Amino acid sequence: MLFDDTFLTLSEHAEGQFRDRGSRFLAYAYPIRSETDAKQRLEALRQQHPKAAHHCYAYRLGLGKDHYRVNDDGEPSGTAGRPILNTIYSHDKPGQPFTNILVVVVRYFGGTLLGVPGLINAYKSATVEALANARFETRTVDEQYRIRFSFEQMNNVMRLVKEQQLTVLSQAFDTEPTLEVSMRKTQVNSVLDRLSQLPGVQTEWVPNG
Repeated sequence: MLFDDTFLTLSEHAEGQFRDRGSRFLAYAYPIRSETDAKQRLEALRQQHPKAAHHCYAYRLGLGKDHYRVNDDGEPSGTAGRPILNTIYSHDKPGQPFTNILVVVVRYFGGTLLGVPGLINAYKSATVEALANARFETRTVDEQYRIRFSFEQMNNVMRLVKEQQLTVLSQAFDTEPTLEVSMRKTQVNSVLDRLSQLPGVQTEWVPNG
């Protein structure tokens, strides 16, 4: 399925918990921008809960369903990470995926085995609880570009930036005026086309982050 350039994510981190037969499942949900963000959050929780039996997680990045990771961290295969991820998917809205999110469920073992159905239910329920406590927001998928131009083209470039409501991230007006701007993904083709019609103006895509 193809989405436009908006997606749903968390405004801030949220927490929830679930208990079953002595085991505690503490769920932590975070908005993330990259795999590095996810790894840092996970490491921080491992340090915060060093005596927990498991730190199971799932994260999703981007607009499709192909950029994700799940980890059962020693639980039976498919009983932890996948239920967490499926719960994330269940919050998709038509044309607006719920993404750029990490959920980690920390388990303190209570001494009683829950079995496969019990584990699936526990990890799902803890995730549901965290997301029920969360605040959501809509964000746009943005791309960054560097624009180089002559002083003669400055008025034309700045007029275009203002008309299209591009976000100026940085600017320099020394020997070669340069702007770094952020624009919505759906604007990219039209903005680059208009810039290409200005003599001497060069554009270069800049990786986010």
